[in-house]
Amino acid sequence: SRVHLSPPACLRRVERLKRLGLIDRTVALLHPRAVGAGMLVMIGVVLDRSTPESFAAFEEAVARISGCMECHLVTGEFDYFMLVRTRDSDSFNRLHAEQLLYLPGVRQVRSFMALRNVVSTTELPLAI
Repeated sequence: SRVHLSPPACLRRVERLKRLGLIDRTVALLHPRAVGAGMLVMIGVVLDRSTPESFAAFEEAVARISGCMECHLVTGEFDYFMLVRTRDSDSFNRLHAEQLLYLPGVRQVRSFMALRNVVSTTELPLAI
């Protein structure tokens, strides 16, 4: 009703946006605490070498880390930043000891536990 189109016309437009690649996927946003993932940890990673091979090995391995929501190659002090969700600090401690320390080529891991969510959105800023 906001765009003055019928539901079938809206669906056709959404399907067209999917075909054009503007809509990547459709998801349901779950409340993290309700599904046992209430702790958000931001992790800065420094690799011991900056080579295409070390980046590729790290990126392949990080894709298998439990609770890893995002991983970004970045500029600055760290090579990568990861966003990881776990149940609590004990479960993060286990993840750190059992998985993060064994990522290939890692020289340093620095963890930052979120205390409070101030802003979080999945909306992209689109001019309409």
